[in-house]
Amino acid sequence: MRRLPPLTAIEAFVQVARTGSVKAAAQELALSAPALSRRIQALERFIGKPLFERRHQAVALNSDGERLLQQIAPVLDRLTDAVEFMTSGVEVLRLRLGVLPLFASQRIFPHLAELRAKHPQIHLDIDTAGHNMARVGDGLDAAITIARDPDPSLYSKRLDRNKVYVIGARTLIEGPNPITRPEQVAGLTALIHRDMPDTFNAWRHAAGLDELEPLAIDHFDSGALMLEAAAQGLGIAFMHESHFDEAHDPRLVKLFDIEVASPYSYWFVCRPRAMQQRQVKWFHDWLVEVLGA
Repeated sequence: MRRLPPLTAIEAFVQVARTGSVKAAAQELALSAPALSRRIQALERFIGKPLFERRHQAVALNSDGERLLQQIAPVLDRLTDAVEFMTSGVEVLRLRLGVLPLFASQRIFPHLAELRAKHPQIHLDIDTAGHNMARVGDGLDAAITIARDPDPSLYSKRLDRNKVYVIGARTLIEGPNPITRPEQVAGLTALIHRDMPDTFNAWRHAAGLDELEPLAIDHFDSGALMLEAAAQGLGIAFMHESHFDEAHDPRLVKLFDIEVASPYSYWFVCRPRAMQQRQVKWFHDWLVEVLGA
């Protein structure tokens, strides 16, 4: 058998790579920072080259470190799952899933009991941090992301096709000066998600108002907070038809009767070889069935 570096050194390397901090990684592994640094140095001596660029109070993978992480992180995750299975006495297939909070709350969580009944072995680790497509294969087994087009190097499955809705508070159409014409958007604040920056442009083009500018544009990274801000009359949200329909919020209404195809879709993405893992394939197939994608 070929000689391997200590598993503790590999574990330390992966943890530092994922956190970008020796201090944070040491806390996760219940080690002192010097002890963790010695493990990293031992791995670098074994390989014969540095794996990180050292910066003030932070570290970042260099090109060799990136290549090594891509190769060993999935293997280490599978090893962790295997040990968990052997020690728990039941088969556990853990899926590390990146997903936007609004999609999770509206489209996944109402059906999770069905997933558990169909595949009781699958356990989800939910990660709602941003930029999840970039982290697939590095801490995430799969992600549900919203994008125009996914990374072509990934396996991808489109989960929906949607329309852009202008969503506002019901008081906007019931007050003394109701909002009934698209031109009136010029006097309102537009609420736009950072992952969907072109929703407003797509809407105003479809409305034939390419030069229209709102009073202001407020950016959000949370769809749930956008809906709440719209319900409280703080602006009008340019979001998807499904976001409005699934909210079931009587305080909200769709403004204007304009058909606008969204440039964005929700996608399931993972590394192509990840589809060979049972938990990824089973979750993918279940999700596609539930959403009718």
